[in-house]
Amino acid sequence: MNSIRVGVVGVGRLGQHHARLYYEMPNAQLVGVVDTDASRAAKIARSYGTHAYTDHRQLLGRVDAVSIAVPTTSHHEIARDFLDAGVHVLVEKPITATVPEARDLVDRARDKNLVLQVGHVERFNAAIVRLREVVRDPVFIEAHRLGPYDPRVQDIGVVLDLMIHDLDIVLEIVQSRVKTIDAVGVAIFTDKEDIANARIHFENGCIANLTASRITPKKTRKIRFFQEDTYISVDYVKPGMEIYRKQPVAHPAPGTPPVEIVRKRVRLKWHEPLRAELEHFLECIAHGVPPQITGEKAQDALALAVTISEMIRGNGRAYPHAAVPHQAMSLTGS
Repeated sequence: MNSIRVGVVGVGRLGQHHARLYYEMPNAQLVGVVDTDASRAAKIARSYGTHAYTDHRQLLGRVDAVSIAVPTTSHHEIARDFLDAGVHVLVEKPITATVPEARDLVDRARDKNLVLQVGHVERFNAAIVRLREVVRDPVFIEAHRLGPYDPRVQDIGVVLDLMIHDLDIVLEIVQSRVKTIDAVGVAIFTDKEDIANARIHFENGCIANLTASRITPKKTRKIRFFQEDTYISVDYVKPGMEIYRKQPVAHPAPGTPPVEIVRKRVRLKWHEPLRAELEHFLECIAHGVPPQITGEKAQDALALAVTISEMIRGNGRAYPHAAVPHQAMSLTGS
């Protein structure tokens, strides 16, 4: 694979790792990094032997591909400029702040035959990669994505910030249209929902119950799938997977069930999900193939997340900071 000239726009907490990984990849040439904080850009540039810029347009004409890791409200403008210049784009999730903005990026990428990949990094988690081999027609899904407050994320609510990861996974696994949604959320530290729960009914009968919180002290990232004769528990953080299967008992003792539950812990080989994501991005560019997480798929996840957020705001359940009902705190888990 020939070396691909890449740049990174936004080198904060996440973007700095995009720069690090591109720097380490033999098939990538890190041309430059961009950040509105000039000192931050200079620091990262020194670390990885590249150039520092404060305006993303300074990379135009210098790169073949770019990672965009800036606040969500700036995704559309920056990604649009690169796509119009013929540059392949990996933009962090959510793809944009609004569905029309996402649709615009999808159309621009399609018109120019460019790779538009969205950073739903959990798709590259070792547990999720393995999950695709064992999950079959789940009837119930439960997800908990909980963690402490991050003051750097104030432009979007917890649904677009955290829950969207699980929405993307659920949509990919279930492969069915959404029938109905029930949603509730609570604002604690920001003017948007900081805790949210959504119960999604799909046309094929599957139900997904998802909870996200960014005010919970302990970080939890788990998703569980229930299907006929099998229960699968996935821990994104470890990562880890346990499979519980029902199997018949040949000669059950009197008064005992004729079946038993057998647990299997699945051994997973750890890899850095972000590295796998960026390698996939470069491979798609080199071979001219669509990425796993296309702009269209990211748009579907965004549309569902926006619908849930709007339901929370519309039904009066995103309570003011000073009027949080005590029972709503149960959404944070225990």
